[in-house]
Amino acid sequence: IKFYSAGDASRAQRTCNGQRLFQKSPLKVCVCTKQKGFQQQVLALSSNKCQELANHYLGFNGWSSRIITLQNVSGFGGEDEELGRTSEKQSVKYLCAVEVTLPKHGVCTRGVALAEADVENSADPLELLTATRRVQKLAAGRALSGAFQKILLIVLENGKVAVEYTSSQEEPTDSLTEEELKGLVQVNELSLEQFDLEEEVLSDLSFDAE
Repeated sequence: IKFYSAGDASRAQRTCNGQRLFQKSPLKVCVCTKQKGFQQQVLALSSNKCQELANHYLGFNGWSSRIITLQNVSGFGGEDEELGRTSEKQSVKYLCAVEVTLPKHGVCTRGVALAEADVENSADPLELLTATRRVQKLAAGRALSGAFQKILLIVLENGKVAVEYTSSQEEPTDSLTEEELKGLVQVNELSLEQFDLEEEVLSDLSFDAE
């Protein structure tokens, strides 16, 4: 069983060790000592894992998120011509900004992310619609994950949770007004290398048909 923190694992071990939980003989519970060290490159949690962690420590009503803007930026920057793509293959690209708020702790962060996908047959409306929805969810998920990366949860021994805003550098997206953020679309300065290209299942995010 994996726990979010070493403190939770220790408390579970003390509570369950030597107890008859679901069998007649006492159960022996140990804390794993052979653990892998931190990797040199720490990967960001997916949006689903971020939400699980927030629900676990903050509760379902302890945080909220909303999409500030979701913009179709397909075709910006003339990348199709530079990469020599044929007109038969269309690229769908969306830029998303998400805001995460922790009202009890007075913390508000934002995440911005880009996602894109190629459509093999752009003449097929269903294929284009499916790719669009998929890219929208992917961009929203990455933006949500990016917003959570600025939140530091400090779990105390008594079970209380403290929250701090943390960032390696000043984030302009957190200080801009909502109107300024919506107007700040500079696709040419964004690089796909900034974002995790691994796709994730984002069933909790849905969009109404336009």
